[in-house]
Amino acid sequence: MSSRTVARVSPVRRLSAFLFRHPRVKLTATLGTVLLWFVVIYLVALAFLFVNAFWRLDPFSGLIVRQWGLSNFQTLLNDPVWRTITLRTVGIAAAVTVADVLLAFPLAYYAARLASARARNTVLIAVVLPLWANYLVRIFAWRLILSTGGFLGWLSGKVGIPIDIAYSNWAIWITFVYLWLPFTLLPIYGALERVPGSYLEASSDLGGKGWMTFRRVVLPLVIPGVVAGSIFSFSLTLGDYIAPELVGNTKFIGNAIYDSVGIANNIPFAAAFALVPVAIMAVYLFLAWRAGAFEAI
Repeated sequence: MSSRTVARVSPVRRLSAFLFRHPRVKLTATLGTVLLWFVVIYLVALAFLFVNAFWRLDPFSGLIVRQWGLSNFQTLLNDPVWRTITLRTVGIAAAVTVADVLLAFPLAYYAARLASARARNTVLIAVVLPLWANYLVRIFAWRLILSTGGFLGWLSGKVGIPIDIAYSNWAIWITFVYLWLPFTLLPIYGALERVPGSYLEASSDLGGKGWMTFRRVVLPLVIPGVVAGSIFSFSLTLGDYIAPELVGNTKFIGNAIYDSVGIANNIPFAAAFALVPVAIMAVYLFLAWRAGAFEAI
């Protein structure tokens, strides 16, 4: 009986010993499926997107002409409509990112460095709780608040300062700031929580005041968290097309891409326009890397 058990188990033991002696093979076997899925689904899809961007749509036949050219990119550069859409999207994305960082940092600092355990949990739950609601529900809630005759209009009328920002860029900005605030706050909170208390004590012992300690000790250590949060808010705003459609009256890059695919059926132009936010994020990540923002991650 024991010999049969040994014979039955021995292949498993041999495989285990082989993997122990060859850690690279073990790592490949563990991550191979995930990496293959990543390459096929993500990188290959990006490659097809890149290739389609250099094709064009025949305006007479409505068929895609699979010949290499730069006509789509020339249209994006020369047509003021597409330049305006791009600048508007990037500008509001930057404004949303700045607002989210300014709102998230004090909350994250209070939760990570000052609050008691109960207060910290309350702040984090309050920030994360909206994520449990459906994305469209949160957008429609702000559409009702910011619409003409909505809660904001009623409240501003009560205080004697009428405000009507329904279906405007201000409405889009407020909605995006609300939507992406949790994604900005959590990385900043994680970075602040990892700052050793001994560093702050050492700065105080060396005569560092509150602002000096924050500027020279805390801020350099939490820059990676700030950059991570800003990447979330900036990239999510760049790619979103639902919120501008529901609470605004202007086009974003996402809306233009959607119209190019669903209405004009101009897939090559949509692919070229989709590369714009990819290029913008690549430049942003490169600048953040050159500034050393990722060294402490």
